[in-house]
Amino acid sequence: MATTATSTNTNPAADIYSSLNGKSTTTTNSANSMGEAESRFLKLLTTQMKNQDPLNPLDNAQVTSQLAQISTVNGIEKLNTTLSQLIDGQAQSQALQAASLVGHGVLVAGNAFPLANGTAVAGFELEGGADKVSITIKDANGVAVRTLTMDDVDAGVHPFAWDGKNDDGTVLADGEYSFDVTATQGNDKVKTTKLQYGIVNSVAGSATGVVANLGSLGKFAMNDIKQIL
Repeated sequence: MATTATSTNTNPAADIYSSLNGKSTTTTNSANSMGEAESRFLKLLTTQMKNQDPLNPLDNAQVTSQLAQISTVNGIEKLNTTLSQLIDGQAQSQALQAASLVGHGVLVAGNAFPLANGTAVAGFELEGGADKVSITIKDANGVAVRTLTMDDVDAGVHPFAWDGKNDDGTVLADGEYSFDVTATQGNDKVKTTKLQYGIVNSVAGSATGVVANLGSLGKFAMNDIKQIL
Protein backbone atom coordinates (compact mmCIF):
# COMPACT_ATOMS: atom_id res chain seq x y z
CA MET A 1 0.00 0.00 0.00
CA ALA A 2 1.38 3.42 -0.83
CA THR A 3 -0.01 6.83 0.01
CA THR A 4 1.45 10.03 -1.39
CA ALA A 5 0.64 13.60 -0.55
CA THR A 6 2.29 17.00 -0.65
CA SER A 7 2.25 19.30 2.34
CA THR A 8 0.64 22.68 1.71
CA ASN A 9 2.53 24.36 4.58
CA THR A 10 5.50 26.23 3.09
CA ASN A 11 7.30 26.44 6.42
CA PRO A 12 5.88 23.94 8.97
CA ALA A 13 8.92 24.44 11.19
CA ALA A 14 7.75 28.00 11.85
CA ASP A 15 4.51 26.74 13.42
CA ILE A 16 6.41 24.30 15.61
CA TYR A 17 8.92 26.97 16.57
CA SER A 18 6.14 29.28 17.75
CA SER A 19 4.61 26.55 19.88
CA LEU A 20 7.98 25.64 21.39
CA ASN A 21 9.09 28.99 21.97
CA GLY A 22 -5.88 -9.36 2.27
CA LYS A 23 -5.69 -13.05 2.61
CA SER A 24 -9.34 -14.36 2.81
CA THR A 25 -8.96 -16.56 -0.30
CA THR A 26 -5.95 -18.30 1.19
CA THR A 27 -7.89 -18.96 4.37
CA THR A 28 -10.76 -20.56 2.47
CA ASN A 29 -8.44 -22.73 0.42
CA SER A 30 -6.64 -23.78 3.58
CA ALA A 31 -9.90 -24.72 5.26
CA ASN A 32 -11.03 -26.69 2.23
CA SER A 33 -7.68 -28.45 2.10
CA MET A 34 -7.97 -29.36 5.76
CA GLY A 35 -11.51 -30.65 5.23
CA GLU A 36 -10.30 -32.91 2.44
CA ALA A 37 -7.48 -34.18 4.64
CA GLU A 38 -9.94 -35.05 7.41
CA SER A 39 -12.21 -36.81 4.92
CA ARG A 40 -9.33 -38.87 3.54
CA PHE A 41 -8.19 -39.77 7.04
CA LEU A 42 -11.67 -40.91 8.08
CA LYS A 43 -12.03 -42.98 4.90
CA LEU A 44 -8.68 -44.66 5.53
CA LEU A 45 -9.58 -45.30 9.15
CA THR A 46 -12.99 -46.72 8.21
CA THR A 47 -11.45 -48.93 5.55
CA GLN A 48 -8.79 -50.07 7.98
CA MET A 49 -11.44 -51.02 10.55
CA LYS A 50 -13.64 -52.79 7.96
CA ASN A 51 -10.76 -54.85 6.70
CA GLN A 52 -9.08 -55.59 10.02
CA ASP A 53 -8.14 -59.12 10.94
CA PRO A 54 -10.99 -60.52 13.11
CA LEU A 55 -8.41 -62.53 15.03
CA ASN A 56 -6.23 -59.47 15.56
CA PRO A 57 -8.53 -56.40 15.72
CA LEU A 58 -7.30 -52.85 16.06
CA ASP A 59 -6.46 -51.85 19.57
CA ASN A 60 -8.74 -49.15 21.01
CA ALA A 61 -5.67 -47.18 22.04
CA GLN A 62 -4.45 -47.15 18.43
CA VAL A 63 -7.75 -45.84 17.13
CA THR A 64 -7.91 -43.19 19.85
CA SER A 65 -4.31 -42.15 19.11
CA GLN A 66 -5.04 -41.72 15.39
CA LEU A 67 -8.15 -39.66 16.12
CA ALA A 68 -6.16 -37.50 18.53
CA GLN A 69 -3.49 -36.92 15.88
CA ILE A 70 -5.92 -35.68 13.25
CA SER A 71 -7.61 -33.50 15.87
CA THR A 72 -4.25 -31.99 16.84
CA VAL A 73 -3.32 -31.29 13.22
CA ASN A 74 -6.71 -29.69 12.63
CA GLY A 75 -6.29 -27.49 15.72
CA ILE A 76 -2.83 -26.35 14.64
CA GLU A 77 -4.08 -25.51 11.17
CA LYS A 78 -6.94 -23.42 12.57
CA LEU A 79 -4.52 -21.65 14.91
CA ASN A 80 -2.20 -20.81 12.01
CA THR A 81 -5.13 -19.46 10.01
CA THR A 82 -6.23 -17.27 12.92
CA LEU A 83 -2.69 -15.94 13.44
CA SER A 84 -2.37 -15.14 9.73
CA GLN A 85 -5.62 -13.18 9.85
CA LEU A 86 -4.44 -11.23 12.91
CA ILE A 87 -1.10 -10.42 11.28
CA ASP A 88 -2.79 -9.27 8.07
CA GLY A 89 -5.20 -7.11 10.04
CA GLN A 90 -2.39 -5.54 12.03
CA ALA A 91 -0.43 -4.74 8.86
CA GLN A 92 -3.46 -3.07 7.27
CA SER A 93 -4.15 -1.10 10.44
CA GLN A 94 -0.54 0.08 10.59
CA ALA A 95 -0.67 1.18 6.96
CA LEU A 96 -3.84 3.21 7.56
CA GLN A 97 -2.35 4.84 10.66
CA ALA A 98 0.85 5.63 8.79
CA ALA A 99 -1.11 7.34 6.00
CA SER A 100 -2.36 9.90 8.52
CA LEU A 101 1.26 11.03 9.05
CA VAL A 102 1.56 12.48 5.56
CA GLY A 103 2.23 16.22 5.84
CA HIS A 104 3.18 16.02 9.52
CA GLY A 105 6.58 16.75 11.03
CA VAL A 106 8.41 13.97 12.86
CA LEU A 107 11.66 13.45 14.74
CA VAL A 108 14.03 10.65 13.70
CA ALA A 109 17.67 9.88 14.47
CA GLY A 110 20.13 12.31 12.83
CA ASN A 111 21.62 15.77 13.23
CA ALA A 112 20.52 17.61 10.07
CA PHE A 113 19.40 21.08 11.14
CA PRO A 114 18.35 23.26 8.17
CA LEU A 115 17.54 26.88 8.93
CA ALA A 116 14.67 28.24 6.84
CA ASN A 117 13.02 31.67 7.22
CA GLY A 118 14.86 32.17 10.48
CA THR A 119 13.58 29.01 12.19
CA ALA A 120 14.95 25.51 12.72
CA VAL A 121 13.62 22.56 14.70
CA ALA A 122 15.27 19.38 15.96
CA GLY A 123 15.31 17.26 19.11
CA PHE A 124 17.19 14.84 21.30
CA GLU A 125 16.48 11.76 23.38
CA LEU A 126 17.92 11.20 26.86
CA GLU A 127 18.45 7.73 28.27
CA GLY A 128 18.15 9.17 31.78
CA GLY A 129 17.36 12.44 33.51
CA ALA A 130 19.92 15.25 33.30
CA ASP A 131 20.46 18.35 35.41
CA LYS A 132 22.05 20.11 32.44
CA VAL A 133 21.77 19.74 28.66
CA SER A 134 23.95 21.73 26.26
CA ILE A 135 23.15 22.04 22.54
CA THR A 136 25.92 23.34 20.27
CA ILE A 137 24.77 24.54 16.84
CA LYS A 138 27.36 24.53 14.05
CA ASP A 139 27.45 26.02 10.56
CA ALA A 140 28.29 24.16 7.36
CA ASN A 141 32.01 24.50 8.15
CA GLY A 142 31.62 22.92 11.60
CA VAL A 143 32.12 26.21 13.44
CA ALA A 144 30.02 26.64 16.58
CA VAL A 145 27.65 29.61 16.21
CA ARG A 146 25.20 29.19 19.07
CA THR A 147 24.92 27.30 22.36
CA LEU A 148 21.56 26.52 23.95
CA THR A 149 21.25 25.16 27.48
CA MET A 150 18.46 23.44 29.40
CA ASP A 151 18.26 22.56 33.08
CA ASP A 152 16.57 19.66 34.84
CA VAL A 153 15.52 17.67 31.77
CA ASP A 154 13.70 14.36 32.18
CA ALA A 155 14.53 11.17 30.33
CA GLY A 156 12.83 10.78 26.95
CA VAL A 157 12.37 12.76 23.75
CA HIS A 158 12.61 16.55 23.76
CA PRO A 159 12.17 18.85 20.73
CA PHE A 160 13.81 22.26 20.61
CA ALA A 161 13.80 25.27 18.29
CA TRP A 162 16.40 27.80 17.19
CA ASP A 163 15.67 31.37 16.09
CA GLY A 164 18.61 31.51 13.67
CA LYS A 165 20.69 33.90 15.78
CA ASN A 166 24.25 33.37 16.93
CA ASP A 167 25.48 33.93 20.48
CA ASP A 168 25.91 37.68 19.76
CA GLY A 169 22.30 38.01 18.60
CA THR A 170 23.16 38.37 14.91
CA VAL A 171 20.68 36.78 12.51
CA LEU A 172 22.42 34.14 10.42
CA ALA A 173 21.68 33.21 6.83
CA ASP A 174 19.37 30.33 6.03
CA GLY A 175 21.15 27.12 5.12
CA GLU A 176 22.40 23.79 6.41
CA TYR A 177 23.49 23.59 10.02
CA SER A 178 24.16 20.72 12.44
CA PHE A 179 24.18 20.30 16.20
CA ASP A 180 25.71 18.31 19.04
CA VAL A 181 24.10 17.48 22.37
CA THR A 182 25.79 16.77 25.70
CA ALA A 183 23.95 15.98 28.91
CA THR A 184 25.18 15.48 32.45
CA GLN A 185 23.74 14.36 35.74
CA GLY A 186 26.12 15.59 38.37
CA ASN A 187 29.57 14.49 37.20
CA ASP A 188 28.20 11.68 35.03
CA LYS A 189 27.39 11.93 31.34
CA VAL A 190 23.91 10.92 30.18
CA LYS A 191 23.59 9.01 26.92
CA THR A 192 21.91 11.14 24.25
CA THR A 193 20.58 10.55 20.74
CA LYS A 194 20.32 13.44 18.29
CA LEU A 195 17.02 13.71 16.42
CA GLN A 196 16.44 15.55 13.15
CA TYR A 197 13.16 17.03 11.99
CA GLY A 198 11.48 16.09 8.72
CA ILE A 199 8.13 16.22 6.94
CA VAL A 200 6.47 12.93 5.96
CA ASN A 201 5.98 13.20 2.19
CA SER A 202 4.49 9.73 1.71
CA VAL A 203 4.23 6.27 3.23
CA ALA A 204 4.57 2.91 1.50
CA GLY A 205 4.62 -0.77 2.28
CA SER A 206 7.83 -2.76 2.06
CA ALA A 207 9.08 -6.27 2.78
CA THR A 208 9.90 -5.18 6.33
CA GLY A 209 6.72 -3.19 6.98
CA VAL A 210 5.47 0.35 6.42
CA VAL A 211 8.09 3.05 5.82
CA ALA A 212 7.81 6.85 5.84
CA ASN A 213 9.49 8.92 3.13
CA LEU A 214 11.03 12.09 4.61
CA GLY A 215 12.34 13.49 1.36
CA SER A 216 16.06 14.29 1.44
CA LEU A 217 16.40 12.68 4.88
CA GLY A 218 15.50 9.28 3.44
CA LYS A 219 13.04 6.56 4.38
CA PHE A 220 12.38 5.41 7.93
CA ALA A 221 10.42 2.56 9.51
CA MET A 222 7.52 3.46 11.76
CA ASN A 223 9.42 2.44 14.89
CA ASP A 224 12.24 4.85 13.90
CA ILE A 225 9.90 7.80 14.44
CA LYS A 226 10.53 9.11 17.94
CA GLN A 227 7.91 11.86 18.06
CA ILE A 228 5.23 13.44 15.88
CA LEU A 229 5.13 17.24 16.02
